[in-house]
Amino acid sequence: MNPEQTFTIKQTAAQTGISEDTIRYYEKIALLPRAERKDNGHRVYRLEDINTIRLLSCLKKTGLPLEDMRPFLAVSADADPGDYPELVEQIRSQRANIVSQIASLQQIVDFIDMKLEEGKYRRDCSDESSGNAPANSVEEPSSKQVSPSEMSYFPNR
Repeated sequence: MNPEQTFTIKQTAAQTGISEDTIRYYEKIALLPRAERKDNGHRVYRLEDINTIRLLSCLKKTGLPLEDMRPFLAVSADADPGDYPELVEQIRSQRANIVSQIASLQQIVDFIDMKLEEGKYRRDCSDESSGNAPANSVEEPSSKQVSPSEMSYFPNR
């Protein structure tokens, strides 16, 4: 083994935020090369391995299936993306999916905010029933744009 810095699986997991079990699994399915072993059988990782695990983690966060990550591992970090148009297109597609998911989640957040505001007004209405305020003094909450598909997540009660 070279005198370069090496890391245990525990240290590698801590540096990458990926569990030891997941690292072992990535080795098992050959997303990662088999780790070298010390004389005692413990795995040894290098900085290059840690960088590969970080790349896998980023690709996983995009929603890319594990099998689709393999071509990205074959490309060096300093390669020209123009030399790999199919990979660039795949990442652009993943980005578009993520942007769409963000927009959908924002609609859900807006819907929840709207429902929380309605709940506030309902409390005010219950105060009115006790005679504390005239019925016409409560303003309607401003409605936010919520898609019909998002409305279906929250049935009317």
